[in-house]
Amino acid sequence: MAKLTAGMGTSHVPGLGAAIDNGKTHEAYWKSLFEGLEPLRNWHKANTPDVNIIVYNDHATEFSLDSYSTFTVGVGESFRPADEGWGPRQVPEMQGHPEFAWHLIESVMADEFDLAVNASMDLDHGFTVPLSVAYGQPSEWPTAVVPVCVNVIQHPLPTALRCYKLGQAIGTAIESYPDDITVGIWGTGGLSHQLGGERVGVVNPEFDQLFLDNLTKDPLANTRLSHTDFMREAGCEGVEMIMWNVMRGALGDNVEEIFRLYHIPVSATAFGAIILENK
Repeated sequence: MAKLTAGMGTSHVPGLGAAIDNGKTHEAYWKSLFEGLEPLRNWHKANTPDVNIIVYNDHATEFSLDSYSTFTVGVGESFRPADEGWGPRQVPEMQGHPEFAWHLIESVMADEFDLAVNASMDLDHGFTVPLSVAYGQPSEWPTAVVPVCVNVIQHPLPTALRCYKLGQAIGTAIESYPDDITVGIWGTGGLSHQLGGERVGVVNPEFDQLFLDNLTKDPLANTRLSHTDFMREAGCEGVEMIMWNVMRGALGDNVEEIFRLYHIPVSATAFGAIILENK
């Protein structure tokens, strides 16, 4: 039987990928952030699962605004890094786990979630930057992946509660998978940030930290936040935080916070990361 070992929430700021790719992690602007991530990377070295379910959003590279499903699961044998306009990141292709992905789809759809399926998704910074946060610059990624793409781009968006319930359905699917594998789940995106408009550059540490606190102390509080709440408190792109609810919903009631980092600024946004072990 498969075992869900832990969840991670992490921002997917593209600047982190650029800093890693261009050897800038030791420069003054980036040094304290990447030093702060060392315990996270050490934890991942010691706790690498067989497969990571990575919940992310596409940034109009694989999907366009006239065709963006609410929830899409990748079932491919492998996935390439996407070209976001300046060439794909020079990172390894990501190896999929089709058998596990199809099991997840069948189980979650039996729980009355309607999922789109994609066998040839290219994955942009929303997916590859979290992998680099966790695993650095390996010649190949140490774990297979199942991409779960959430629409936080084109209205109407799924609610925070719907994302949490999707996570619960994913947790059920993991428990029913017959093979003896270990599984991790990551929620990506956020925290507070806005990239355009009158409030460009807004960050809200108090809101971000409360959201992080709630992941362990009161996860249902984060499900009661409306899209307007997220956008008012955390900026327009802060609504990406609903994807962390998918991660949290998949874990059990009893979790232990192993790691947390909160850092401002990162390319005019707030950066956050948290690891929750499933007890």
